[in-house]
Amino acid sequence: MDRLHADLLVIGFGKGGKTLAATMGRRGRRVILVEQSDQMYGGTCINIGCVPSKALIHRASTQPGDTDGASWYANSVAWTASLTSTLRSKNFQMLDLLDSVTVITGTAAFFDEKRVEVTAGSDRLEVTADIIVINTGAQTMIPDIPGLRASKHLITGTDLLGSPNLPRRLAVVGAGYQGIEFAAMLRRYGAEVTVLDRAEQLLPAEDSDVAQAAEQILRDEGITFRTGAHITRVTDTPSTTMITYEVNGATSTIEADAVLAATGRAPRTADLRLDAAGVRTTERGAIEVDEHLRTNRPHIFAVGDVNGGPQFTYISLDDYRIVADQLLGEGKRATTDRQAVPYTLFMTPPLARVGMTERQARAAGRPVRVASKPIAAIAAMPRARILDDTRGLMKFVIDAETDRILGAALLSVDAQELINTVALAMRSGATAASLRDAIWTHPSSTEAFNEVLATVIR
Repeated sequence: MDRLHADLLVIGFGKGGKTLAATMGRRGRRVILVEQSDQMYGGTCINIGCVPSKALIHRASTQPGDTDGASWYANSVAWTASLTSTLRSKNFQMLDLLDSVTVITGTAAFFDEKRVEVTAGSDRLEVTADIIVINTGAQTMIPDIPGLRASKHLITGTDLLGSPNLPRRLAVVGAGYQGIEFAAMLRRYGAEVTVLDRAEQLLPAEDSDVAQAAEQILRDEGITFRTGAHITRVTDTPSTTMITYEVNGATSTIEADAVLAATGRAPRTADLRLDAAGVRTTERGAIEVDEHLRTNRPHIFAVGDVNGGPQFTYISLDDYRIVADQLLGEGKRATTDRQAVPYTLFMTPPLARVGMTERQARAAGRPVRVASKPIAAIAAMPRARILDDTRGLMKFVIDAETDRILGAALLSVDAQELINTVALAMRSGATAASLRDAIWTHPSSTEAFNEVLATVIR
């Protein structure tokens, strides 16, 4: 067996790992990055996550009037595949052009805490490194529903993004962010979509008024929701599948051409042989790390989705900053530094949120004021009318004593950008009044803050 040694070994080509590999390589450190598939150079985001899904969401709104949805979907999938191929190549070149970085395509597994085996077919390689960073991401969880895993019609988000065939009737299991994004996107291409979820409320993490506003938009788009639904069985027919479920004791069945599992993603650790390295995992299967992303083996770090943190690319990038600070800097950055981390559900219009919900703030005993207004009622937001989409609402949760913003939910055009301004204001300690009285460009969506924050509803 051949053997190689490096200053840094990165397992997985995700955002945090690849950025660390490039940084260390540019500083002349000997780096080896192992990725199990040449179709995943660059990581989940550009290949099977954010980039292709948001590209398809965007192209759903640009369909020419003389093109049917199924044809436009196939066209959009092909266009998106070309985009991700270009980005994949650029990501590979980013590392391949660095003389001190070697990219190896193969599967990595620990021999022990210092040695890693990389296999590719019959080829085997032993790699040792002073520092090892695990960056293997997460994978789709398939819920334990009788008949689901054996169904020929079961698909994942990855399957959808890679297939040019638009399902005529789609059943989505799970009404979380991934399920809603795919449901909204495929409905816009013309699929009949039914979403089933155990929770009584769509988007249960959101305040009820925000969730209800989002649900109404989606229902108006033609999506059917079955909340409070317990799926009891999935049964294939010769050409379709039947989903049997119960709501309040009553049994119903729907027929679908495809069933999308969208109940979350679990850290990808099964093939790493972590026990051989003595690396501990949490009860939920994530690699256990401290605030500096070190495992219980001080020379082994875990970054990105595999460490059980928020599953966002920008969190993986911040993981890189923390580890880089440990290896090259002062070692002061930590996960505990993170404040007001925003996120966005890319339905149309998008729902973006940061900080506490009203429910969370009141449960925590905070003195709360709330400013909220439907987009259609905001006179100082002409951009929504220019874009011909006045659906949604803006809601701010404010500390009644300090006037600091505790959280916000923005369901509107441009919400994915607006939320970053709110998050920055929260991190900077700005007051709601400062956003209310700020000078914003016109016509923009940001100027809605002037009006919404001028009215405290309760």
